[in-house]
Parts: sequence; C-alpha cells; structure tokens
Amino acid sequence: MASEPIVLFDNGHHKCLMFDSLVTGEGVQSNQFLLVDGKHEALIDPGGDLTYTPLSVAASRYMSIQDLDYVFASHQDPDIIGAIDRWLLHTKAQIVTSRLWSRFLPHLASGYVVNQLNVNVFERITGIPDSGANVRFGESYIQCLPAHFMHSVGNLQFYDPVSRILFSGDLGASMAARDEHLPVADFDAHIPHMIGFHKRYICSRKVCELWADMVRSLDVAMIVPQHGKRFEGKEMINRFLDWVSSVECGVDLMTREHYQPPGDFV
Repeated sequence: MASEPIVLFDNGHHKCLMFDSLVTGEGVQSNQFLLVDGKHEALIDPGGDLTYTPLSVAASRYMSIQDLDYVFASHQDPDIIGAIDRWLLHTKAQIVTSRLWSRFLPHLASGYVVNQLNVNVFERITGIPDSGANVRFGESYIQCLPAHFMHSVGNLQFYDPVSRILFSGDLGASMAARDEHLPVADFDAHIPHMIGFHKRYICSRKVCELWADMVRSLDVAMIVPQHGKRFEGKEMINRFLDWVSSVECGVDLMTREHYQPPGDFV
C-alpha cells in the first residue's frame, strides 16, 4: 500500500486524493477520499474510529479540517461513517447520505456530543432522496447517484463531473489483491478478488444491470471502489460494467437449502 495519498486528479484548482493505507490491525483495507475545489473541501466515506485520527492528520496536510464543507456517506456501515460524532464535533461539515439512513445515523453519535456539547445531529445531516441529487460543491457539484441494494438498501454513489471519477462504494470492491494502490491491469486475473464479495454483499444481478446502464450514460474516466483496486480508462471500465452485469449474486443464489433451522451450536 502507498504511504502517501494517491493523486487521482489535480488540475490546480480541483483535486481528488485517495488515502488507502490508514487501516491497520484487524480492520479491512478501505479507501477514503478527499475532494478539494478551490477553498472548498469534502470527504467521501471517511470510515470509523480506526481511520478518524490517521485520516484527519493525513488530510490536514491538504485541507483545513475546521472548514470542511461535506462528509459524503454512501451508506450506514461503520467502515463508512462510524465516526460521525467526531466529524460533527470537530468540523462544520454537513453529512450527506441517503434519506433512508438520515434518521438512523444519529444513533452513531455519542451522548456526550449530542447532550453536553449541544450538537443538533439532525440539522447537520442532509438526506438525499432515492432518486439522487446534485450537491453544489465549490464551482461545481457532486452528483449523488442511486445505487440501492449495492449493497445497502439505501445506497448512494458519488460522481465528480470535473475529474470524471465515480466513487462506487462497495461495488467493484476487491480483497487481498497485490498492489492495492494501483489500478487494475489484468481484469481476468482480478475477478477472483471481487467475486466472493459480490456474490455475498450485492443484492442481485438485476440491480447491477440497471446500475451499469446508468453509468454507461455518464462520462466516466475512473471507477474507484471503497476497497481495493480502481478501474481506469474506457476499456477497463467497460470490462467491469459487462462483468458486474453478468454475475449472479445475492438473492439470485438463494435456495430453500439456505433457509433451514440450524442444528449446530457455536
């Protein structure tokens, strides 16, 4: 893994950085993203307590934590937004997430933040409708795309039209691939690192097909998942879209044998 953030895009005014080596110990490798547009800053899927301190320290070299505009959360999982109370406490950022989860995320905020420091969590969360929305960001915007059931029931992905990067959350995630900080170079060799995760964590091939049709309508230069390697360039992106549209996963694989009373003890 790279020790420094990976520059995914930088035109001098607009910048996209990926931090990929902040999780240590037993935590699953994950990528966190910093977007900068002039004096405006946003984080995408910053994670939980395992990543809060190393991310805030690393990102502070490129931004002012106190002036953070947004924290975008693709869904409700702890490795996505588990440290919400610390971002609420130490920044002025709005938390942007699916409207479905905006009612539940306050449960992740500690009583100390809510009661002793009088932080109104609900006022700091911007709920995005199921159809998605555009969120103004500096001189541009971030497009919140519907990606429901991939894998969360209320799931968003984030598209940056300036860099043409699609931050795809858990879709396209890979585990234990070598050189995870590098883009996918051999798609066929990369499939074994994705297939198990997708079969278990993505709802069905139907939603993947619908999603892929939507993505084909966008001008995407890079697809960057929250875990593992990214897909760069038209050829590799098309390979991924074709593959993910063809894989049976989730409920496609369920049979009556999966729904039987257990006989074993743990």
